Amino acid sequence: MTTILVTGGNGQLARCIKDVEKQYDDLNVIYTDYVELDICDLKQVQAFFKTNKKIEYCINCAAYTAVDKAETEVEKAFDINAKGAKNLALACNEYGVILIHISTDFVFDGEKREPYVETDVAKPISVYGASKLQGEVEVQQILKEYFIIRTSWLYSEYGQNFMKTMLRLAETREEISVVSDQIGTPTYAGDLAEVVVHIIKTKVKNYGIYHFSNSGEVSWFDFAKAIFEKINTKIKVNSIKTEEYPTPAKRPFYSVLDKTKIKTAFKIEIHYWGDNLKKAISNLCLRDEI
Repeated sequence: MTTILVTGGNGQLARCIKDVEKQYDDLNVIYTDYVELDICDLKQVQAFFKTNKKIEYCINCAAYTAVDKAETEVEKAFDINAKGAKNLALACNEYGVILIHISTDFVFDGEKREPYVETDVAKPISVYGASKLQGEVEVQQILKEYFIIRTSWLYSEYGQNFMKTMLRLAETREEISVVSDQIGTPTYAGDLAEVVVHIIKTKVKNYGIYHFSNSGEVSWFDFAKAIFEKINTKIKVNSIKTEEYPTPAKRPFYSVLDKTKIKTAFKIEIHYWGDNLKKAISNLCLRDEI
């Protein structure tokens, strides 16, 4: 029996992990949210690990993800994304736990025009990106046995995400505008969850930083159009430039991730970005949570 701690237990990735781990009888997964475990409190983290000494893996899904609010809530963003990651790394180091830390494509500035590899220099252009990068640094300074997985444009039937926002807008709007000059890869959280569980199940020790997203690349505009096509809605989608929709935080214009390293290391196949979009929408409609 492998015991796993998952932080951020009410978030979309953790809830997808919960769906995946049900397929395995040999996994004992402990889900915590900030009420049960405040990762910003080192003493609380250490006490939790001391009480639960059988933990072998910690999947850190806890994160401050309000990209625009982070520009004014700088301390809070760094507390959760950097200090929280550091506290978990310290506890993992003390108790011999392998940390799987989830990071983001926002650690890059988006100036590149080909997929980012793990060795590319990280240059975040937002507080959110900087806080997530600092979390990566903390983990690497403390641990030798860790997996940092950068992902992008995460969506699912759970939590708050772009897909669910578009579906809500489709119920009240006849026309919307979406930026078309920011390019990335939508990633179904269920696919990422399967990869994370696969890493644990295979016991492979190829530690380090990895990129995972679905394959292909698309703009937010095209992603929105694909969502509406799946539900056969006639909402009009207008293409606009980033400068026409200013936001407090800057976004990378191009943040596609190269997945060669993770495909090779763990012998996985990666779905095209649109493959599970219909599945996510169907699951969401069944749960009636749009």
